[in-house]
Amino acid sequence: MDNLEDKQFKAKVLAEALPHIQKYNGKIVVVKYGGNAMINEELKNSVMHDIVLLNLIGVKVVLVHGGGPEISEMLKKTGKESKFVNGLRYTDKETAEIVRMVLAGKINKSLVDLIERIGGRSIGLCGQDGHMMQCEIADKDLGYVGKIVHMDTKVITDVLNLGYIPVISTVGCDEEGNIYNVNADTAAAVIAGALNAQSLILMTDTKGVLRDKDDESSLISKIYVSDIPSLVKQGIISGGMIPKIDCCKEAIRRGVKKVFIIDGRVAHSILVETLSDSGIGTMFVNGD
Repeated sequence: MDNLEDKQFKAKVLAEALPHIQKYNGKIVVVKYGGNAMINEELKNSVMHDIVLLNLIGVKVVLVHGGGPEISEMLKKTGKESKFVNGLRYTDKETAEIVRMVLAGKINKSLVDLIERIGGRSIGLCGQDGHMMQCEIADKDLGYVGKIVHMDTKVITDVLNLGYIPVISTVGCDEEGNIYNVNADTAAAVIAGALNAQSLILMTDTKGVLRDKDDESSLISKIYVSDIPSLVKQGIISGGMIPKIDCCKEAIRRGVKKVFIIDGRVAHSILVETLSDSGIGTMFVNGD
């Protein structure tokens, strides 16, 4: 049985969470789920429990997911070589079909099932449903990698209004019926903007933006969008972090109030970020 100190600690945690619960109640939070938290079963369970809890306290959570490693694995099984151009996956028509099968089929439905087993209510969607994510070719050198040209959120808001958690795989389409592989960070930013979300949370395998990449204690907890060019110039934001930060900037430009980069390797990182005073990662906000 818990002793008095344990009970008091739990009561203190709940008391600290209350103003955050009030702030987010009825608001939309988009979570982009990826990285190690998708592979590690314990972390996967932690993420889904966080999302179900937020939903139960009145937060309208939208879960957006990719699945690069599983796509590569399926391509390997089918004898199709993964081809990358400047670090981005080349997607021909056959690869696009495999992307749809893995993302909208296997991964999406397994996440929906996990949420339901935990006690949540969830519906799986992909960007083709309701033609919500209409695309065109982003770069002819990459094949059917999609740039979103129109985002129709009606099917998402319908699902939210029924009390379900939409789980969205980032497979787009065009008027001719072509399938597009859409970067999940980019899709999450566009979805969050179109939904006028209170916040966007990007789960990564890093602590956040570090002033010194070799020192985890150098986490920058808050970044104004206007400071991003200077941080890039200084080399603080570099390499693979640049496109992720571009997505943060794009989400803010589209009207999202706050964007967070958090460490998906930490259990319950979503709850720590949304329902505590201290937070856990790097927060991006508008400002001069």
